[in-house]
Amino acid sequence: MTEVEEVIDLILYRPLAFLLVISVYHTKIKPDHLTLAAMTMGIVGGCFYSFGTYSTCVIGAVFYILFNILDCSDGQLARIKKNGSSIGRLLDGIADYIAAIAIYTGIAIGYSGNPTQPSSMLLLTCLTGISIIIQESLVDYFRTRFLDIVLKRKNTFNEGLTEFTRDYETIKNEKGKWFKTTIVFIYLKYSQLQKILTSKKKRVKVFDATPAEYFNKNRLIIRFWVLMGPSAKITVLVLCSFFGRFDVFFWTVIVGLNILAVILWIIQYQIDKSFETQNR
Repeated sequence: MTEVEEVIDLILYRPLAFLLVISVYHTKIKPDHLTLAAMTMGIVGGCFYSFGTYSTCVIGAVFYILFNILDCSDGQLARIKKNGSSIGRLLDGIADYIAAIAIYTGIAIGYSGNPTQPSSMLLLTCLTGISIIIQESLVDYFRTRFLDIVLKRKNTFNEGLTEFTRDYETIKNEKGKWFKTTIVFIYLKYSQLQKILTSKKKRVKVFDATPAEYFNKNRLIIRFWVLMGPSAKITVLVLCSFFGRFDVFFWTVIVGLNILAVILWIIQYQIDKSFETQNR
């Protein structure tokens, strides 16, 4: 649904990703291969950022763009080939965070090795990373909930949490399954963070709303939620890298997007309460 898609994805990254998918469709390349390739691009990009010079930061930005194109392609390939998997979806999400950690760690290392840069930039880098984790957890939660209700799907968040909790208990002591165990463990910890950030929503009867009612009241706010999505941040970071102004990116995320997140959270709570009042 276009309501839950980032505009920059629709007009840039996904079309480029589709060209890649077409080129590899008849090969033995699987979605997980594209996911791992994307993660590699992010890690390499972080390495270039760590050198701290203008030219290496530009190269790092290019690799980050390649990461995002590949990141958009794995899901497309999985849908076209119909060979996606639950573990593949978890791996995709984890790869996103690994790439982001590599990029921001690289930027932090680049600043720490440059005596001409103020020490406060390291603090801003850390605060930016924390802000991004919180913001994108909220975006992911509300986007999933929107799709669950509007498309009349099962609660994929709770269903997935239950399923993978059960799987984790089964495989955590089995030999030879360390990779799957690690992936599921990270997913469960991430889901716990989402539940903490959205804990009040458990007391609101939003699921009593009809899909049409929920869609009409949330179609605008969900567009604002996805403004804080990863592709938008990647694009802004890339542009700031080309202009050598990381500080603009840091303050945009720390101040601008955090204020937006708080405002949206308050509005979303009121929308949810309207359904609770309506259905009493």
